[in-house]
Amino acid sequence: MLCRLLLSLIFAATAFAEPQIQVTKAWDAAPHSAFTDLARWHNEWWIVFREAEAHVGGDGKIRVLHSTTGETWESAALIAEEGTDLRDPKLSITPDDKLMLVAGGSIYKGGTKLLARQPRVAFSKDGREWSAPQRILGEGDWLWRVTWQHATAWGASYKTSAPEGTAEDTGEWTLTLYNSNDGLSWTAVAPLKVSGRPNETTLRFDIEGDCTALVRRESDDQEGWLGTAKSPFTDWTWKPIGRAIGGPNFLMPPGRIIAAGRDYRPDGAKTAIGPVVDGKWLPSITLPSGGDTSYPGLFWNRGEWWITYYSSHEGKSAIYLAKVRGL
Repeated sequence: MLCRLLLSLIFAATAFAEPQIQVTKAWDAAPHSAFTDLARWHNEWWIVFREAEAHVGGDGKIRVLHSTTGETWESAALIAEEGTDLRDPKLSITPDDKLMLVAGGSIYKGGTKLLARQPRVAFSKDGREWSAPQRILGEGDWLWRVTWQHATAWGASYKTSAPEGTAEDTGEWTLTLYNSNDGLSWTAVAPLKVSGRPNETTLRFDIEGDCTALVRRESDDQEGWLGTAKSPFTDWTWKPIGRAIGGPNFLMPPGRIIAAGRDYRPDGAKTAIGPVVDGKWLPSITLPSGGDTSYPGLFWNRGEWWITYYSSHEGKSAIYLAKVRGL
């Protein structure tokens, strides 16, 4: 109780401070670096992202970086699967203290025509040596992010009516809640009844064990939806967040929701972060970004928000780390 009170006081104090933003470029070795996530594990910082020739197509590989300070970064691993584009890597920490990576696995014909897609997972005891990517769920699924709640992994997988981007992809998309005890074998829990071609979804749990979901939507008004549910997470309440969001991520400090992602604006997409107030996302801080950008990783570190993201605003799609105080 005392810890919660102290955290609430810290957040109340920072809410009225002028935001302070520090941004550095973490990595830009590949022609196209994108789709980040961030974790704190074994007293080190860890960033994962995709390296490839372009945003879509080719055999994308997953780069793993590590740093003790967050100031300089070194490569810890490069994860690849021949003939497969590994995309949108996300990190989580398993109950037995391993790093777990989940990513999409896409197979193309002629470079960019999607033929097949299925999620992959890999595990590591040290962040440097990784198990070979293993397929999970079924053909066409995309389990976009995994969140562990105690000894159970949770995630939302979306499926398209046909390979995404093809002429046959004319119907509604489905979104399903899954859970797992080991990250390998997954059980469908409930359909998530979100219209408008729902896809990228982040789940978080509060201290009472209730679940909140933030969902990107690709059609209709394209506004993101925020959903809440209590265990067993089969009955959900959904509300639009007032604007579209790409690559949605959020954390739930006491009494607040702080969300980040791609904010679609008349002058072009930006990566932004801000609170969700009365169910509406208010992206109050715009990070240096533009063009091909978004997919943030988030971590709250002693009063400071650490945000990884990618952007092409400096001419080449690169990986950035922002530190924000006063949000």
